[in-house]
Order: sequence, then structure tokens, then C-alpha cells
Amino acid sequence: MREIKVLSEISGSVWKIVAAPGDALDEEQPVMILESMKMEIPVLAPERGVLKTLCVAEGASVAEGEVVAILEA
Repeated sequence: MREIKVLSEISGSVWKIVAAPGDALDEEQPVMILESMKMEIPVLAPERGVLKTLCVAEGASVAEGEVVAILEA
């Protein structure tokens, strides 16, 4: 199986995780929501797959381009 890295598009903090490992996700389905500058920005699955690993927890700070989750295609 092929691994798909889900990257943060912005720097911020993880406000809410909306998907759990084992969930089947469609392309552009939210994995988590980041908070940056009082705005909520969803992190979307780049393509269809099953969520294998969450690399961050709620409340964690993330940098732009950081791997926040891994999907299996």
C-alpha cells in the first residue's frame, strides 16, 4: 500500500481533530482543523485513502509544510 502524507498549509495550532485512524476519507475531506490568527483552517485529505496515523494531537503547534497525518491509498 502507498502512503500519502497530509501536510499543514499554514503555521498554527491544532484546534480539533475530526478524523480517527481507520477512517476512510474521500479527497478533500477534513482530517483536522487548525487555528491561526483567530481563523479556523481545515486540513484536507489530498486524495482518497484510509487514515493510518495522526502525527499531531489537539493543541499542538504545527509549522507550514509539516506532516500532520498519513493516509494509506
